[in-house]
Amino acid sequence: MKNLELKIPPVGVFLLTALLMWLLAESTPNHGFHPTFRAVLFAGCLLAGGIFGIGALAGFRGNRTTVNPLDPDRASALVTGGVYRFSRNPMYLALLWVLLAVGFALANLYALAVALCFVPYMNRFQILPEEHAMEKRFGEDYRHYRERVRRWL
Repeated sequence: MKNLELKIPPVGVFLLTALLMWLLAESTPNHGFHPTFRAVLFAGCLLAGGIFGIGALAGFRGNRTTVNPLDPDRASALVTGGVYRFSRNPMYLALLWVLLAVGFALANLYALAVALCFVPYMNRFQILPEEHAMEKRFGEDYRHYRERVRRWL
């Protein structure tokens, strides 16, 4: 399984997950979410995804470091401010929020369950290898950051 580490770009995993969610929603019964409730959850998740996603990209840009998730060894700065005070992985958290929004838009509990599968996949094949690279590159600074800030939220 190690050969899957850092191989599929997170946006690719996101798109595959969204496709699977849609296919499941098309082939299984929708659940009776009240339209207003569904709209509020959709909008809230989308808003949270936007805040974390834009905040994460702004943090990387402000610190002039790479956003390439397939080559974490090229990181030139440890970003710890902004949304990175709440999550060590706000870009991936943003993608999760958007997947949850998709699940609510589809009104399908199976699709929502698939969205949650994004977390263990990303933990194993993207985040753990990134964490090893960050610890190697930034040492004690990264270890202290990791102790203070949770991986997701």
